[in-house]
Amino acid sequence: MKIPQALRNTRYFLNGNNFNVLCLFFFLLPWMTQAHPVPPKKEFYSLLVYHLKDKGQEARLDTYCQQALIPFLHKQGFGKIGVFKPVTNDTTLYILIPSTNLEKLLKWPENALKDAAYLQNGKDYVETAWDQPVYSRMETIVLEAFPEMPQLSAPELKGPDTARIYELRSYEGPTERLYQNKVEMFNKGNEVGIFKRLGFNAVFYASVLSGSKMPNLMYMTSFESRAEREAHWKAFGADAEWKKLIGDTYYAHNVSHQDIILCHATPYSEY
Repeated sequence: MKIPQALRNTRYFLNGNNFNVLCLFFFLLPWMTQAHPVPPKKEFYSLLVYHLKDKGQEARLDTYCQQALIPFLHKQGFGKIGVFKPVTNDTTLYILIPSTNLEKLLKWPENALKDAAYLQNGKDYVETAWDQPVYSRMETIVLEAFPEMPQLSAPELKGPDTARIYELRSYEGPTERLYQNKVEMFNKGNEVGIFKRLGFNAVFYASVLSGSKMPNLMYMTSFESRAEREAHWKAFGADAEWKKLIGDTYYAHNVSHQDIILCHATPYSEY
């Protein structure tokens, strides 16, 4: 936007009254906002991991998620909720909850027990007997989004839901210093940018603030199919920018262990 010459003459306005200055501010506000857009607010995530012993528990947990948990979270102002299951016969369920308010993210389980609709709709889960649990074990992982991707992104996938692959990766560092080096590799080193350029349809990248594996980062990418996933990783391994980055000794030895979990989204998942 080109600013008229008269408006560039700040002396004219500064020598005027406050009304003129106020008019100038509101005139320039759209231009200032366009030139310096406000960055998106950073998100935090709670990743709930339910370990289940059989299909009976899985069915009960599916019902709880659909009828009680997700409606309650939406009522509390949380965004889209992702629910995923491994492509193998492993009966584990992952629930991804985003929020820009960390305190709210940590407090929702306590607040849920004060909500009448949640208690009624989730009665089987909340009031289950000690010898008939809905799950065998539960984990809560708290994460903070990377600077290069401060908010979750719904993947742009068009194929059949049943064919889509969501890949959840966990990278542990041998020391805190080397772990931070790997985080830097994703952000300043532009590993995130390489994934984006190659079309990995990332859902999130984040540092683990609290979890059973520390120090640790996690991220999730998505693909139309298993074959497309294989093709993307093959292209990634051959990419010139990636080869240069992985060959930089500054980023050497910054991952001590990795877990790769391939998932399908549940029919009621919002990602």
